[in-house]
Amino acid sequence: MRGLVTGSNGLVGSQCVKFLCKRGWQVFGVDNDMRSYFFGEDSSTKSVGQSLREDFDDFTFFPLDIRERSSLATLLHNAPVDLIIHAAGQPSHDWAAKEPLTDFEVNAVGTINILEAYRLYCPSASFVFTSTNKVYGDRPNQLQLTEEDLRLEHYDESGELGSIDENMSIDHCLHSVFGASKVSADIMVQEYGRYFNLNTAVFRCGCLTGPDHKGAKLHGFLSYLIKCAVKNEPYTINGSGKQVRDNLHAWDLANMFWHFYQDPRPGVVYNAGGGRDNSISILEAIEEINKILASLGKEEWTKYEINQSGWRTGDHKWYISDLSKFEKDFPEWEIENSLNGLLKEMVEKELSC
Repeated sequence: MRGLVTGSNGLVGSQCVKFLCKRGWQVFGVDNDMRSYFFGEDSSTKSVGQSLREDFDDFTFFPLDIRERSSLATLLHNAPVDLIIHAAGQPSHDWAAKEPLTDFEVNAVGTINILEAYRLYCPSASFVFTSTNKVYGDRPNQLQLTEEDLRLEHYDESGELGSIDENMSIDHCLHSVFGASKVSADIMVQEYGRYFNLNTAVFRCGCLTGPDHKGAKLHGFLSYLIKCAVKNEPYTINGSGKQVRDNLHAWDLANMFWHFYQDPRPGVVYNAGGGRDNSISILEAIEEINKILASLGKEEWTKYEINQSGWRTGDHKWYISDLSKFEKDFPEWEIENSLNGLLKEMVEKELSC
């Protein structure tokens, strides 16, 4: 079996390459290290690609730009695949506002370039797209939120702890430039599935992370937070610090993709995150990171400040994914990486660097 992974050097892409190669697949990877352009050389993923090439004989790397339509078409024309995992993209809410055209070209145009090559040269394959919960714009902020000691919380009409499912509207709200470019790609992936009857799936992801995440100030909050804590560097919390995200290990996401491949269907949409059990606020994360540092004989991290007026435009104040739709369609899938285990793994990895 053969697979194509775009953004193969990134957090999700590299995990998917490992996941497939360990199952005996031949995997083609596409990546041009745009992350170093977005966030600086410290965020370069070239070393990840090099490690993948050294570790897996069945991994073939192509330093292609997904904005180059003809290159992608040639690749899939010469080597049709059974599964495409599209994990390449510009991922930052803040960065997109600096270069909206680049953001749209990478996220929206790059996606339709891959979709069209897929439709023409390997339409029997399955297509997985790594979308984002930012397609919901600031709609989640219209939910009634309760302020608790260390987090904001949402309770549904019955008084139960709430979460966000795929029925939330993406219309008539503020998305951010990044959110809008991902909406365009998200809708196009659905359309190729429904209009052309292709097996496409959109995964609207919460915070994705893991020990291999190269977090930067503008993207990858949990990874960057841990990096600052371990190195005892200053960190500014934009907002109250009580904003909540659910966090999913990249391996668990790759496993979601794998389950979809086993039983694909056209034009489906799933929310993908850590769910309530893997949700945490920034203040709660700092508390847990300090507990881990203390258990390892390290000093407590205190170099952070709260900028109460610094809420980012269009950003979520609270977001927890409802995973019930995917769990109903694929009941054998479950999250295998707990939040506490994930935090400890990430702290230990940062300490070893």
